[in-house]
Amino acid sequence: MIRELSFETRFRQSPEELFPFFAEAANLERLTPDALRFRILTPPPLVMRPDLRIDYRLRLHGLSFRWRTRITRWEPPRLFQDLQERGPWALWEHTHDFTPLPGGGTLMTDRLRLRPPFGLLGRLLWPLLAREVAGIFAHRERVLRSLFGPPPVVMR
Repeated sequence: MIRELSFETRFRQSPEELFPFFAEAANLERLTPDALRFRILTPPPLVMRPDLRIDYRLRLHGLSFRWRTRITRWEPPRLFQDLQERGPWALWEHTHDFTPLPGGGTLMTDRLRLRPPFGLLGRLLWPLLAREVAGIFAHRERVLRSLFGPPPVVMR
């Protein structure tokens, strides 16, 4: 069963100002919680483009995993998408969407299509897995706030 999660972050900066940060693969280490011991294994330089494959290593609950993703869509400064080719998930597809906001700024939406590992056991563990993924994205938002500042004020 495929599950979907979505996380939104608003920025004062335009997509053109934000996108270069996300186009730098090395920044992914900055955005990942230290507890995961996430490291990029693919030697630099990594020039983001369709079909770029990036290898990583991370630790989760004391177990070390190798992870490989492939950039499947690359449409600067609007969006990009990565797909897990090898790793802990049965399916991991992550779309990063940068939408200009009226009056300035950007709504960045992270859309995840996930299939938990381990068949029935993974489905039973879904609430725990979803909380862990949400925690990773909450950490990511805190780091992004420290780098890019508070979100824009929304007038209603």
